[in-house]
Amino acid sequence: MMRLAGKIAVIVGAGQSPGEGIGNGRATVLRFAQEGAKILALDRDLASAEETAVLAAKSGGECVAFQADVTREATLAAAMAAAVERWGRIDILHNNVGVSIAGGDKPLDELTEAAFDRVSAINLRGTIMACKHVLPGMRRQRSGAIVNISSVAAYENSYPLVAYKATKAAMIAFTEQLALHNAPYGIRANCILPGPLRCKMGTGWDVANAALFLASDEANFITGVALPVDGGALVKVG
Repeated sequence: MMRLAGKIAVIVGAGQSPGEGIGNGRATVLRFAQEGAKILALDRDLASAEETAVLAAKSGGECVAFQADVTREATLAAAMAAAVERWGRIDILHNNVGVSIAGGDKPLDELTEAAFDRVSAINLRGTIMACKHVLPGMRRQRSGAIVNISSVAAYENSYPLVAYKATKAAMIAFTEQLALHNAPYGIRANCILPGPLRCKMGTGWDVANAALFLASDEANFITGVALPVDGGALVKVG
C-alpha cells in the first residue's frame, strides 16, 4: 500500500536549482507522488516547478505547479487557497527553501544589513508565513503533518556564515514551538537537518526519504524532532 495514498501535500521549493543531481525539493515531490500523494508544487521559478510536475506525472502522480515567492506572504496564502480549492484540504506541508551565499551571506565582519534581511526572509519568514496559512485548515480537520528543512549548520560550531546559521537554528526552535502549540489539534511538526549533500554520502533522495517518513502515518507519534540526514557529520568523535 502506498504510504501517502489520498493525502494532499503542498511542497514549497519544488523546483530545481541548476547543477548536477537532483535537489531536495524535486526529489521530495517525486517520492511523495510515487507514494500516492496529490501535490501542489510551489516555486518562485514556475518553469522549474512545471518540470517537476511533468516528472511526477511520468511516475503516475498528480502534481500541479504553482508560482509563489516565499518573501511575499500573499503568494503563499494564494497557494494554500488553491490547494484547498482543488482538493478540499491540505494534509502535508513541506517547506524546503533556503539560501546562503546566493543571498549575500557572509562572516559577521562582512555581513550587510540587506543580505541578513534577505536570507532571513527566505530561510525563516517564508516558512513561518506558509505555516500561518496552512494551520487554520489543519486545525479544523484536526490533523496534519508539517516538515521543515533546517541544516546541520545550526549545530556546527565552525560554520562561518552568520545569517544562514542563525536562521537554520531558528527553524529548529520554530518547529519545536509549532509542534507544542498544535499537538492538541492532531498536527505534527518536525524538521530535517541535511548535511553537505554534494558529497558521496548524501543526495536529495536521502532528504526526500526522511521527509516521506515524517509526513506519513508511520511517524504519527513523532513531533518536535530535528532529524539529521548527514551521513554522521554531527557525530562527535572523542
